[in-house]
Amino acid sequence: MLAPLRHRRFFSLAELNEAIAAEVANLNARPFRGQPTSRDELFAELEAPALRPLPAGRYELASWKKATVSIDYHVAFDHRFYSVPFRLVRQKVDIRATRATVEVYHGGRRVAVHAREWGQRRYVTEVAHMPASHRAHAEWTPSRLVAWAGSAGPSVAALAEALLAAQGHPEHAYRSCLGLMSLGRCHSPERLDAACARALAVGAISYSSVKSILAGNLDRVPLRPAEVLPAPPTHENLRGPGYWAEPGTPGETASDGTAGETASGTARCAVDVGAAAGTGA
Repeated sequence: MLAPLRHRRFFSLAELNEAIAAEVANLNARPFRGQPTSRDELFAELEAPALRPLPAGRYELASWKKATVSIDYHVAFDHRFYSVPFRLVRQKVDIRATRATVEVYHGGRRVAVHAREWGQRRYVTEVAHMPASHRAHAEWTPSRLVAWAGSAGPSVAALAEALLAAQGHPEHAYRSCLGLMSLGRCHSPERLDAACARALAVGAISYSSVKSILAGNLDRVPLRPAEVLPAPPTHENLRGPGYWAEPGTPGETASDGTAGETASGTARCAVDVGAAAGTGA
């Protein structure tokens, strides 16, 4: 097909494409060697009748995942949580995710669809999926979770309260609180309370932080008391806050009088420099 074009010179890509398209048409219309038919004739006879219209929507690659609906009526996908109708709590579902959407299927029927979240938001919740006052899982109330945490230790209770307070909906923190429960089944209450105390002390308010502390046995390391820095000694060379005040600002004087001395000293220096300049002249 390219042989007829080998001696031609083209000055644009469009011109080259036009010439190639003409040669392709000639090739398809040319009969096969030793055969009475051409490519165009075989296509019209065999393939064209089997063609179907293109789909209305463009095909999208999708990822599938099986999941169990948590008691907070959310399913986890790609480190984010998407809501489903609360009646499906503890049910098995299928998740289909594309770049644009996340769909949840139960028994072959789609029960939820969300725009896929790519930002910082971890929970994507549809208000229609929430039960009235969360009655469907009233057994898991914040007060019950905090009460259980209190039975494990005061630091566990404090961490559970902090987790619940950090979420716009307390139910979104149920998963982390249940994670603390699972840690309580694997470790003694003393260790869990010590790990929560360390997490609170360093500001790591999360289930994963407590799990890491326990895994690294950091709960067995005593916490260092916060260091109290001694007050600076009183000395004539220490500058008070008034030292940095603008010269001449009314009411800006230091408690030790350094501001007034500095301003007057600056003025005296200016006068001395001016006098020296006049004398030199």
